[in-house]
Amino acid sequence: MIRILLHGCSGRMGKVITATCANFPNLEIVGGIDKYTAPELKYPIFSSLDECNIEYDVLLDFSSAAALNNLLNFSIKSNKPIVICSTGFDEEALKLISTTSKTIPIFRSANMSIGINLINNILRKVTPFLYDNYDIEIVEKHHNQKLDSPSGTAVLLADTIKDSIKEETHFVNGRDGLAKRQHSEIGIHAVRGGGIVGDHEVIFAGTGEVIELTHKAISREVFAVGALKACEYMAGITSPSLYNMDDVLNLKF
Repeated sequence: MIRILLHGCSGRMGKVITATCANFPNLEIVGGIDKYTAPELKYPIFSSLDECNIEYDVLLDFSSAAALNNLLNFSIKSNKPIVICSTGFDEEALKLISTTSKTIPIFRSANMSIGINLINNILRKVTPFLYDNYDIEIVEKHHNQKLDSPSGTAVLLADTIKDSIKEETHFVNGRDGLAKRQHSEIGIHAVRGGGIVGDHEVIFAGTGEVIELTHKAISREVFAVGALKACEYMAGITSPSLYNMDDVLNLKF
């Protein structure tokens, strides 16, 4: 049995992960970390990492970028792998994750959905072929409580596109004013409203046709399944390195 310590257990995603874990017979959430209590959760909940005194195999984080330092320090002390599902990290935080992955195994993905990661791999293959004759735009939509904008997933897709193009390109977050679009632009647009779980659309707009790759998350369970699959994978990892969904799904093509 793989024992999971869930950081952010009382949040929306934490509760979905707890419910979804019942479908994984080899996984068990043995404890949670959250400043808020949730009586419906049937495992011990600690208000901070410092208070946690239980044994576990994988630390799963679905909280916020602000918790990163404490999470990494805790994982170094316990010498256990960590699965980071939070988004909104700045460049300094990403460098810290990369540096710490030389000490402990770290999994990080901007999106835990299998579908999004398939699209990301498709983009890696088709973007070099399409770029010369198509303008590229990304539109992401999320609920009105989401803090970071653009979404971590939109940044993931944009980075993949940019890294796949030999020419120099740059991101444009939304548009304002009077100016023609430059071909070197990769547009990123964020929509926030209602209870949208998460929609992402990559548009290749040509002169005579438009190609669109679209992913719509209709339930948060899709992210929970991916996170738990990542825990299954990381529980068997002892080598310090930075891992992602490509490793879990063996999508390195």
